[in-house]
Amino acid sequence: MTSENALIYLSDDDLGGLGIQPSEVADAIEAALIAKADEKLHTSPKTVILPGDGRYAMSTLAMGDDGFIVTKQVTVCPENPARGLPAINGAIMVMDAQTGLLRAVLGANWITAIRTAALSVVAARRLADPHAETVAFVGAGVQAHSHLAAFSELFPLKRIRVFGRGKENADKLCRYARGMGLEAETCANAKEALSDADLIVTSITLDYSIEPFLDARWLKPTAFATITDACIPWVPAHMTGIKTVIVDDRLQELESDKPMLPYEQIAGDLTELVAGKVDVRARNKPAAFAFRGISLGDYAASVLAVRRFTEKPVK
Repeated sequence: MTSENALIYLSDDDLGGLGIQPSEVADAIEAALIAKADEKLHTSPKTVILPGDGRYAMSTLAMGDDGFIVTKQVTVCPENPARGLPAINGAIMVMDAQTGLLRAVLGANWITAIRTAALSVVAARRLADPHAETVAFVGAGVQAHSHLAAFSELFPLKRIRVFGRGKENADKLCRYARGMGLEAETCANAKEALSDADLIVTSITLDYSIEPFLDARWLKPTAFATITDACIPWVPAHMTGIKTVIVDDRLQELESDKPMLPYEQIAGDLTELVAGKVDVRARNKPAAFAFRGISLGDYAASVLAVRRFTEKPVK
């Protein structure tokens, strides 16, 4: 960066090299939630296009009184791994809120991974057992890795269990966990993975043709599930087994063409949770955070990254 007006470009590798921790992004998200409640951050619901061939395109938009506009476009392409490409690709634009001028272009993959896990951390801080030791993963892709990194900061984890369709990804996640000093095993079925787990992370492919195969009745009474996949793998009739369900944004969920669960089952959203407007949880009843991702999360993570980069000493 040669001047304060120079356009910043940060690739996913550049972003990963800034040393930003999931807990820092979670703190930035909580600050953004408070700003939104105070009408100092303005967001629009996430927009989605489903072309019908397994691809999933989405965009987010947010503007803050602190001087930034952030917009993100991401596409999930299930066939990409066979092409040797990441399944998720996209870009983020950061603009000046007063002039509209483009200030930065960021890779979207790192932001998407860390902000999704950080959103989960915001909910888990309030809904999960602080002494959680066992985390079960259904799906072993990018989100499983980012959530393991984030939850390892927050909880005294000892072990993970993994259930997924791809053996290569499941084995990779287990190796990653063992490298962190954790026990790790793959499970033959979903029930084996979920039973007695303190934390559950589901992150399967966003494919609405998948037949639900997860039963909320398998969860232990103190379990907390973070559901990143629009509840697709969860049997709808048994979701009532989860007492407290938080979503990321009530309005976004209300306006969605494909609701994750009946609206009356929603106890609150993240803004209400952080503001203390939700009964945190009924003890001895499972809780869950079911979410699609919100523009606020992309905003918080992107602004944090741009600020971190611009504050770096010039060598």
